[in-house]
Amino acid sequence: MEIRHLRCFLAVAEELHFARAAERLHMEQSPLSRTIRELEEDLGVQLFVRTSRSTRLTLAGRFFLEHVPRVLAVLEQARESVKAAANGFQGQLRIALSDCVTPFRLSGLLARCREEDPDIEIRLFEVPLAQQLQGLRDELYDAGFSMADEVGDGLIVEPAWEDELMMALPARHPALAHKRIPLDEVLRYPLVLGDPAVCEGYARQVDRVLRTQEQEPLLVQRVASPEMMMALVSAGLALGFAGAAYIAANRESNVVGRPLAGEPPMLTTYLLRRDKAPSQALARFIERLQSGPAQGSAANDEK
Repeated sequence: MEIRHLRCFLAVAEELHFARAAERLHMEQSPLSRTIRELEEDLGVQLFVRTSRSTRLTLAGRFFLEHVPRVLAVLEQARESVKAAANGFQGQLRIALSDCVTPFRLSGLLARCREEDPDIEIRLFEVPLAQQLQGLRDELYDAGFSMADEVGDGLIVEPAWEDELMMALPARHPALAHKRIPLDEVLRYPLVLGDPAVCEGYARQVDRVLRTQEQEPLLVQRVASPEMMMALVSAGLALGFAGAAYIAANRESNVVGRPLAGEPPMLTTYLLRRDKAPSQALARFIERLQSGPAQGSAANDEK
């Protein structure tokens, strides 16, 4: 079994179409089919059921698919570690980012790590939350950041930073008459919210805030990124919930941030890691994080 067999299997398993998989791999369909047959002969099982109309995974194929992405990820990380060593790095920290956690909140921390630990290479991976959790358990990542605090057994969850949850509104919106907007006033207008399938922890935290009201929100759209949310807000299509730091750094000229009335709700970002003693490099990373990660400034009341 060779790496090419695994890459071909993964492409066919994800596409469930040999022609599309061959196009994705930049190869002809005939060599791809031959490679899959070689793999099946090596494993002694049939991985795909192929008819003139469809291609589907067998039970053995589905089990094999659970392992192949992790094997390829380990090989890729080994390749990157060798390159890092060749470039003079003595170690590596692999940090996963999920749940719409934005890297700019880490910029100060990363700069400090580079200054104080120049021999440690830090690599960031933007992945879905489920992939981060499995990757942490499989030791593909050393730590991760997410807005989810329910992560299952074997992982430690620690608050990393908090950010005031604010409203993002289009310029000249009537709700801007309030310096601090009551939540029941917010619910009078269409909202754009995060997609729980992509921003699970963020969506869960915002949902907790919305559940304090009896009125159901008027949902216009669910989005997979803060950037798309700000674009819809800037276009005047809806209001959005976002952290103060993100609103302050937002580049959409027609978006204005306003705090909510009453005790301000907070968005919490968590550090996730395996439930075991951290390496020295990770321990120093955590110590720097706890001593004061770079905090974004609060959003301005007016643009």
